[in-house]
Amino acid sequence: MPTSAQHPCDPAVTCASCAARCCRLQVLLIGDNAVPERLTEESDWGGTVMRRLDDGWCTALNRDTLLCTIYAQRPAVCRDYLMGGAECIAERAA
Repeated sequence: MPTSAQHPCDPAVTCASCAARCCRLQVLLIGDNAVPERLTEESDWGGTVMRRLDDGWCTALNRDTLLCTIYAQRPAVCRDYLMGGAECIAERAA
């Protein structure tokens, strides 16, 4: 597992200031996730993913607040996504 010294985080980046850019990424559900089934779908390649709306946003995202409506139940991959980490910074830059 990489350490924060190997992947420094930008402390200026917070979920409250990022406009939920990571909520447009495809989220593959692996293992034991407590995500409500109504928020999931089968992908073209047969995996279970978080359902996204036609415009690409995750269906669990509150469009008014840009906050996750299932934050306490969010998938493991969302929990592991490092706020301010390399992937987060790259997504914000795109």
